[in-house]
Amino acid sequence: MPEITSPQPTASGAVAHTLELDRIQAITIDLDDTLWPVWPTITRAEEVLADWLREHAPATAIAFPDPKSLRRIRMKVEAERPELLHDLSAMRRESIREALLQCGDDPALAEPAFDVFFEARQQVVLFDDALETLEFLAGRYPVVALSNGNADIRRVGIDRFFKAAFNARDFGVGKPDARIFHAAAQSVGQAPQATLHVGDDAALDVQGALNAGMQTAWVNMDARPWTLDVRPHAAVGTLSELCALLR
Repeated sequence: MPEITSPQPTASGAVAHTLELDRIQAITIDLDDTLWPVWPTITRAEEVLADWLREHAPATAIAFPDPKSLRRIRMKVEAERPELLHDLSAMRRESIREALLQCGDDPALAEPAFDVFFEARQQVVLFDDALETLEFLAGRYPVVALSNGNADIRRVGIDRFFKAAFNARDFGVGKPDARIFHAAAQSVGQAPQATLHVGDDAALDVQGALNAGMQTAWVNMDARPWTLDVRPHAAVGTLSELCALLR
């Protein structure tokens, strides 16, 4: 892989970049923490789940009364079922089932309980400039959603901007595996070298996409320092800055 230089601030305070704009024929973009903040969404969904358990599985609700306690049992399941790490829906469902079993409630309730959680998990609050950015990108390129999470672009209500969507659960492997990046590019008839990947995670998004042969734009909204040896072709503090780079 060719050496990639680090984006550096210019004298005006703008972010210099090494994007080759004329090469970009398609965009792949992460969802969680790129188009919306994920943890407020997950916390709200866990609160909805806790309310449901209080009504339908009271023993479990008493033993696991809040999101923090539910996350502890999820960590236990993660350690015991590493084969589910690429499938966050299965991991969540099995965590609920384990909690029900521990407390003597009906484990069959895991299915409707997960459905309640999953519906609430799709109720995201987009970043202020996300819709404008998606409109901009979709008006110029084929755009593909590429996520390790279990957000559903149709349920979220943004599927009109995308030509395709890939997630780790359905594809079988997730980022940073090069195969999911390659499949996303191929789904819109483009080579990885002609594709720009946009995402917030340095290792999963940037390093993964670079290893797959793509150009990369790192969305760094909270001014984190860059710690990896490889570097993105561009770094932006907002999605609006990304649009400005691509104009």
